[in-house]
Amino acid sequence: MLLHLPRMDGYGTEPRVKNGPALAGHGAEAVRDAIATTITTLPGQLRQTLTWDRGKEMAQHAQLTIDTGIQIYLADPHSPWQRGTNENTNGLLRQYFPKGTDLARWNPGELDAVAAALNSRPRKTLAWKTPAEALNEHLLSIQNNGVATTP
Repeated sequence: MLLHLPRMDGYGTEPRVKNGPALAGHGAEAVRDAIATTITTLPGQLRQTLTWDRGKEMAQHAQLTIDTGIQIYLADPHSPWQRGTNENTNGLLRQYFPKGTDLARWNPGELDAVAAALNSRPRKTLAWKTPAEALNEHLLSIQNNGVATTP
């Protein structure tokens, strides 16, 4: 799932305030709100934890936990292996959005198309299944394990 972070009110019209909100849309409040809005669309079994790096955009992690019930784990500094799948996905995203790209120029529909393309791409870590196939299998197993069978 890719999150669209729209420009915040005041972007380009108000002077930047030192230690104030990041009006470009990357601020901790914008990230918190985008994650909360998007992640709560998932079934509860899939939104129990989130592991993040220690960037300033996650400064609202405690409030995100309060808002969503998701336990947030912060990776140790300079330890990308603690978020291996995330780091791999970041590399795949660079094929669509080179480093330094202004992501504000893409709308949510365009980000959804990129997410769909990546979710349709087989991954070695998933035994060459696509993320969409692996998610579907997992959701079916949750559904089947939660239903009583009649002998």
